[in-house]
Amino acid sequence: MLRSSRKGILISALCLGIFAAGAGTFLIQQLAPNKTHVEPDFHDLTKPIFYDGDYFKTSAIGEKEGLKLPLDFVQQWIDPTIIYEKSSDSVIITTKDKVIRMKTTELSAFMNEKPISLSFPVEKKNDTIYLPIEPLKQLYAFEIRESTKSGAVLLYKQGDVIKWGKHTGKKETPLRTNATIKAPIIATIAVNEQVMITETEEDWYKVQLESGPIGFVRKSEITEDHDETIPLQEQVSTYVPWKPLTGKLNMTWEHVISKNPDTSKIGEMPGLQVVSPTWFSVADSEGRISNLADASYVKWAHDRNYQVWALFSNGFDADRTTKVLANYDLRMKLIKQLLGFAQTYKLQGINIDFENVYLKDKENLVQFVREMTPFMHEMGLSVSIDVTPKSTNEMWSMFYDRPALAEVVDYMMLMAYDEYWATSPKSGSVSSLPWAERSVTALLTTDKVPPSKLVLGVPFYTRQWTEETKNGKLTATSKTLTMEAAQTIIKDKKLTPTFLADTGQNYVEYKDGNKLIRIWLEDEVSMKARLALVDKYNLAGVASWRRGFEKPVIWEVTKDNLPKVQP
Repeated sequence: MLRSSRKGILISALCLGIFAAGAGTFLIQQLAPNKTHVEPDFHDLTKPIFYDGDYFKTSAIGEKEGLKLPLDFVQQWIDPTIIYEKSSDSVIITTKDKVIRMKTTELSAFMNEKPISLSFPVEKKNDTIYLPIEPLKQLYAFEIRESTKSGAVLLYKQGDVIKWGKHTGKKETPLRTNATIKAPIIATIAVNEQVMITETEEDWYKVQLESGPIGFVRKSEITEDHDETIPLQEQVSTYVPWKPLTGKLNMTWEHVISKNPDTSKIGEMPGLQVVSPTWFSVADSEGRISNLADASYVKWAHDRNYQVWALFSNGFDADRTTKVLANYDLRMKLIKQLLGFAQTYKLQGINIDFENVYLKDKENLVQFVREMTPFMHEMGLSVSIDVTPKSTNEMWSMFYDRPALAEVVDYMMLMAYDEYWATSPKSGSVSSLPWAERSVTALLTTDKVPPSKLVLGVPFYTRQWTEETKNGKLTATSKTLTMEAAQTIIKDKKLTPTFLADTGQNYVEYKDGNKLIRIWLEDEVSMKARLALVDKYNLAGVASWRRGFEKPVIWEVTKDNLPKVQP
């Protein structure tokens, strides 16, 4: 029995020893740090680029003064409006006051159409466009730091704050892929090496080394050192947008089809500040512009202290518009002609009116306006653009990138009319007040158009609608009426206008045999209501379509009711 008992004790002790050894091995495995080294995710990039604690999928090329950044990186982190235009093999940069065109492989470039020399050209390599760093540094406020150790490129934008820490331990410490000692090591941090702290995660810092690698290190290994703020660089622009000295903008369009009006027959227009005659339009797909300008009209306007912002349209020809907007050289041809006309006729501004445009040309229209505006501002010219209310109609409304356009132009005229258009199958108001207000608020809220730039377009016309039933189907046809013509009908037919609360307008109707004649009136009542919208939303002013369709009293109404405080 004694021998058997001793044997059991020996077996138990042996089992305990084996268990203890296994437990010890398990604890060592659980508590011991991972010593495996791995390559960082960007190890296959020859010259990685970093911004905001992350790396970019495409490598930079070159070094120091010859450093070049991939276009898609520049678009993402410096300026999304920089484009590469395949048709002209050019990179085009537009700022508030400059237009730079750089063709690939060429050391000659153009800034505002004046030749400049580049030390290093735009380069195309494996379908990637690379931009030389020097012209970018002249145009944009950022810093580039290039690691002498690894060649990594780190971008910092003005106002960025870098939180620096330092490894103060007695020996190098590992940088791990995750916030755990079981994570692999991607780099080591030397004693006294500085790191950029980007995030905090419990007992760990997420940091980036100046040589590029990003990972996690224990807080106990890093001492927070100091914060560095990338200095702000003031952007100086010599152009100051024109604004009325007192009150808000009051502009009217002058409709010129083939012959300019006899100015001796134009009555007084108290309160008016700007006239916009429809003088210029795209004449053909080669970029020539049709010109109906009249120097005597300009003199008449200037003698009355009116500014002249000539209207430039696309002729509402969608195919022609596609061709002239698709190429830098054609766009620049248009711009140079407009600049020449502005100088010849002593204009103060250009009003852009592009309508009936394919949705595919949306970006090209923005690019044209971005290229045009610096040249106009260089000559002291105001730039405005006409847009329709928002709708799902591609060629009437959706092709306008209103937020992008509003960033560039001085004024955006909202053509808040043609709610019911000339060929509408149903009769209705040219511009009911609720519809006009919804059109305004959509641009202010959804598209973030600044009220200081938004001008409310108001109609000086209405439509006479004729409704009749043919073969059991109600049809509606219309003809345009001036304010005076509508009042003549009211007088001749001895009609009494009724105010319609749902449209905010006066209204009349009468029977002509089996036909019902309906008119939603534009008059002093509707004008006062529209001017109240300008006041309610603190808009930049009003623009009226068109001079000659109004009653003379409308000018006094506008002058008296247009707010006197600038937006």
